[in-house]
Amino acid sequence: MIHVNVYRQNNQIKQFELSGHAESGPYGYDLVCAGVSAVSFGSVNAVLTLSDVDLEIEQGDEGGFLRVTVPDNIPDETMDRVQLLLDGMLVSLQTIEQEYSEFMNIKDQ
Repeated sequence: MIHVNVYRQNNQIKQFELSGHAESGPYGYDLVCAGVSAVSFGSVNAVLTLSDVDLEIEQGDEGGFLRVTVPDNIPDETMDRVQLLLDGMLVSLQTIEQEYSEFMNIKDQ
């Protein structure tokens, strides 16, 4: 199962972590894993490209782990852009969870 943990501070996403494997299909054909990976990596790339913020990114060597931390002291306008992109990611992940809840769960703290 894929576990998604979202950590907030002052109602803003400060960090998110994905861990585990969906195992919803054979290796290379796991649609849940592919969807979660595409949404999360696409969102991280969007933040990096569109907001020019250096996120702290940790990945597992064999996949199945991603932790992204938003740095402190970002100008308000830039933080608004980062939050919009991360909230969009969360909406997309929640859409996947609604259809495939036996393979992933999200905790938004």
